[in-house]
Amino acid sequence: MFSRRSIFLILFAWLGSFAPAMAAEGGHDHLPAHAEEVLHLGPFVITNSMLVVWIVAGLIILVAQAATKNLQLIPSGLQNAVEWLVEGLYVFLEGILGPHLVKRTFWFFGTIFVLILFTNWAGLFPGIGTIGWSLSGSGVDPHDTFRPFFRGANADLNMTAAMAFTFAILWFYWAITENGLKGFLAHIFAPKGKFGGVMMVLMIVVFLFVGVLEVVSILFRPVALSFRLYGNIFAGENILENMMMVVGDKKWLAWLPPIPFYFMELLVGLIQALVFTLLTSVFLKLICDHGDHHDEEHHH
Repeated sequence: MFSRRSIFLILFAWLGSFAPAMAAEGGHDHLPAHAEEVLHLGPFVITNSMLVVWIVAGLIILVAQAATKNLQLIPSGLQNAVEWLVEGLYVFLEGILGPHLVKRTFWFFGTIFVLILFTNWAGLFPGIGTIGWSLSGSGVDPHDTFRPFFRGANADLNMTAAMAFTFAILWFYWAITENGLKGFLAHIFAPKGKFGGVMMVLMIVVFLFVGVLEVVSILFRPVALSFRLYGNIFAGENILENMMMVVGDKKWLAWLPPIPFYFMELLVGLIQALVFTLLTSVFLKLICDHGDHHDEEHHH
């Protein structure tokens, strides 16, 4: 799974993107809807969500390299765990995409699942969103006086949009190369079935209209994918944030109320990674269905 293309995808995502609060006096303020600037590298702005993506992506690459450095016929330890994850994902996606498509696209779907899953879980680590520094001065917004070093990566719309629009570009590429340009357009606009005479003319008009609606739906897919993942993760972080505040002045107990919600967010992180991967793979399968049937008939 972690081929050069997989590592390139993780690197691309880089660009897209302890329990009680250890801030200065007064604690931290509300969780903003957007990632916040941490530092500048020349003209480039580095945000707190980008730092989390860098750390998680770096750890994934290191684990993948360590697990595949000395491959054994009978795996154990780290190699066994990584192979279990990869094989499980491969079988799952093969059931959706079919043998041909999964061989061609697993590098993307497998990597995107792992990246989303572990960035979701990384956002639950103590210190994410609670360790940072206070802002002071006359020009500081009184409702924004704290800047955390780290923020959940998928609680940043830039990150989820980068993954969704990357898939959108790849979707067009895979769809056209699997069906051909003519087959791709026919899949969207051409009448389905055999008609003659006046009925044929009527069906052409109907399917042209349906095709336009399908194009609109296709263009909105990356937007929906972006906001679905972002909304769920951002909402989860808000719940944890608010639970830490219910203790009032007893800040030494701030770690206690969120504990039940941490278990829920572990499940949500897994489900959201699965949903994103499932939806994108189904979108690809739907447009490539015709090509797959052709391949199966040719094989038989």
